[in-house]
Amino acid sequence: MTRQHSLAQKLTAETLGTAFLLAAVVGSGIMAEKLSAGNVSLALLENTIATGAALVALILAFGPISGGHFNPAVTLADATQGGLSWRDVPGYVIAQCVGAMAGVFAAHMMFGEVVLQTSVHIRSGGSQLFSEFVATFGLLATIWGCSRVRIDAVPFAVGAYITSAYWFTASTSFANPAVTLARCFTNTFTGIRPKDAPGFVAMQLLGALAATALFRWLSPALREVAEGVLVPHASERRS
Repeated sequence: MTRQHSLAQKLTAETLGTAFLLAAVVGSGIMAEKLSAGNVSLALLENTIATGAALVALILAFGPISGGHFNPAVTLADATQGGLSWRDVPGYVIAQCVGAMAGVFAAHMMFGEVVLQTSVHIRSGGSQLFSEFVATFGLLATIWGCSRVRIDAVPFAVGAYITSAYWFTASTSFANPAVTLARCFTNTFTGIRPKDAPGFVAMQLLGALAATALFRWLSPALREVAEGVLVPHASERRS
């Protein structure tokens, strides 16, 4: 029998997982800038590898507890299909946002940066916004598509997708509202200007909902898939 986890345990897992994700994103960005000697392409490659690898590890570590969302867009999409109770959604989203901010601050502290910063990194324009729609659509398509065939492959598929999306989207694939908001508070390689964040978040949510709607049509059994795509939902239903 698989052990059921309390909401407090799930929220703690979401907070820690999202914190480590942002520490990886921001910390590797700072390290990349220090080591790349002004070569932006090399810095992005270093940032990409660290982020993709961290995602795989964190989903594997925390997935059996909370589902390893670390992303409000994933949480909302999962709830629309019955994989997560709507009453748990606010807690998940708050935990993800708190964890994301903690991860940014931790990265700043590790590298001796000013802890509280505001980004001036401009990420605006239609191409950037469309990129975020595409990035998040692809992320949810990866999750829903892979979950129908092999659930245990989802962490690796998500890590691989984000690694590639860093390079094929103009926005470098934020694909996560909590990540977007937290990155407003780092004026380092991975930052985003606060005034540009609302547009990113809106397009991320639209992309997630569009992919979920499409797969609801492509896979009529998507509601059953939602209970299995994230480990706790499947295991707790059987326990």
